[in-house]
Amino acid sequence: MAVGARSDADGPERRAGDEPVERGEEPTAEPDGGEDTADVTDRKQQRSFLKELPLLIGIALILALLIKTFLMQAFSIPSDSMQNTLQRGDRVLVDKLTPWFGAEPERGEVVVFHDPGGWLDESTQSDPGGIAGAFQEFMSFIGLMPSAEEQDLIKRVIAVGGDTVACEKNGPVTVNGKALDEESYIYPGSTPCGSEGFGPVKVPEGRIWVMGDNRQNSLDSRFHQDLEGNGTVPVDDVVGRAVVKAWPIDRWGTLPVPDTFEEKGLAAAPAAMGLAGAIPLVLWRRRRRAAEAARAAAPRDGA
Repeated sequence: MAVGARSDADGPERRAGDEPVERGEEPTAEPDGGEDTADVTDRKQQRSFLKELPLLIGIALILALLIKTFLMQAFSIPSDSMQNTLQRGDRVLVDKLTPWFGAEPERGEVVVFHDPGGWLDESTQSDPGGIAGAFQEFMSFIGLMPSAEEQDLIKRVIAVGGDTVACEKNGPVTVNGKALDEESYIYPGSTPCGSEGFGPVKVPEGRIWVMGDNRQNSLDSRFHQDLEGNGTVPVDDVVGRAVVKAWPIDRWGTLPVPDTFEEKGLAAAPAAMGLAGAIPLVLWRRRRRAAEAARAAAPRDGA
């Protein structure tokens, strides 16, 4: 064979129009039938999303459950007892985080609490049943709806453990002898405690005295004084503080503590008790010093 001649063994002949191919690289084949590559990619992405959807739903449910358990929970207002602050059907968000750190309800806060026993008529409990009942049970489980089984109430804290609360006929309500100015939140036309009045009631430690803002339409602490605790609610039964009206949108707003509960002197009872306890101690110390002075002077008198 002449020098420079090409043998078939050296490789296939390059035909006119063939593109050069790098060694080790395979030519890219076109999809069968000329199918668009973008369509294939879209179908793969859809299948990938459908595979991930159950995982995303599971994560969302777990997060909702954690939020309900430790942070916030939605509650529905079932009655008119908190008008006009809250209307029947309003949805409120309840802070469940701060009680985990030992915080207890304070005067003026609106709180949700479990029925201490005997406050709610069991005959009024309703179970929707069927699909509606299953849906409500599921939504309440993740904290987006109130439970049909758990009987909770919502009222305003008027007095806490150690306070003395009272109300003479037609008001006003007093806490530790100081009258509350409740005009900003009680229902227009309501009297602070009605025509009968109540108290004085000494609130035990670890319990709270609660009242609805619609005083003429609220079966609150006043009407359960024949039960354990003299109408007060155990702090352990408090679910949390209602902080926001979340629904309907046109009624959105926060639920702050009224100014009357921030006034100085409202918690005067503990200070007065401290002063009462200090007086005997001072008198005892004076008598002791007088006796010591008398003993010290006795030898000099007899010398």
